[in-house]
Amino acid sequence: MEFAFTDEQAMIADTVRGLFAEHATRARTRAAMAGSGADAGIDRALWAAFAGELGLAGICLPEACGGAGLGMVEFAQVAEAAGAHLAAIPLLGVAMVGRALAAGGSDAQRAQWLAPLAAGQILAAAARAEGLSDSAGRLTGTVQFVPHGGAADLLLAWSGDQGWLIDLQDAGVCVTPHVTMDQTRPLATITLTHAAATPLADGKAGISAALAAGWICLSAEALGGAQAALDQTVAYSRDRVQFGRAIGSFQAYKHRLADMMIEIEQARSAVYWAACAIDEGSDEAPLALHAAKSFCADTFHMCAGNMIQLHGGIGFTWDHDAHLYFKRARAIVSMLGDGQWHREQIARLMMGAAA
Repeated sequence: MEFAFTDEQAMIADTVRGLFAEHATRARTRAAMAGSGADAGIDRALWAAFAGELGLAGICLPEACGGAGLGMVEFAQVAEAAGAHLAAIPLLGVAMVGRALAAGGSDAQRAQWLAPLAAGQILAAAARAEGLSDSAGRLTGTVQFVPHGGAADLLLAWSGDQGWLIDLQDAGVCVTPHVTMDQTRPLATITLTHAAATPLADGKAGISAALAAGWICLSAEALGGAQAALDQTVAYSRDRVQFGRAIGSFQAYKHRLADMMIEIEQARSAVYWAACAIDEGSDEAPLALHAAKSFCADTFHMCAGNMIQLHGGIGFTWDHDAHLYFKRARAIVSMLGDGQWHREQIARLMMGAAA
């Protein structure tokens, strides 16, 4: 099968690359990292341009609910561009919760939450939670490692095939933000004490859609980050002169760059295979999703590590962006299942009981 972007998809990719190149600057990203409270890890001006002006927060949500009605291929293009610039926006949570509502929410839940999510008027977060106690629509328990949980208005918490929507303004909610490795996507612990919650109407469909969106988002972000790491390292290799030659002319250096490029091209194929499989309702979608998340996360981690080493001493300093890419890569490796877990799922899908 030959895959190529349509003219519309190419235009979307150009638009989002231009947006992030202009607005997701190094200075603004670092300012967002230094933020506190609800502004920790979020560039509000960038989010306003992204969601409010261009309507990209709802790119993969139904038109009837205020979204753009496009698919996961277009969403992957947006996430790839965001990852290339380490954009400090809550894209992951909005996509996961929005897709969960579209696939498994009741009519009332969609009417209440989807339009504000698509417009970027509210922020959402999603996280797995074990041991929650549900008593007549009131949840008690702890939800850990919630991305952008300190800024979110709505939480999707799930366990197995059961999911709950929780308004984080409820009196029974206590949010504890944390300073974490990737400060462009800070985590929080959310403690629920008889907090009001509504279960998804179709938990299985909703959680499945949320996880698919989350894996595509992280995989595409990893692809964008890996490509940016390579591009910046190539540029440095041309400028840095040692022993009278650009360091990029040395064979060992070129081999490392070539290894990065090969892995990135495979990661690109994995991302858009998974996105196409979801859009087309293919039976290969589960396999493609697990393959994309495991391969792209590992690729980004490798490329970000090489970026630091190939930049030499400057790559280890706080002033250089190389460590920001490495921290984002390390966080993506761990989020929504690490590579080992995803490869186990692939083995089960391909080998069945023999796995």
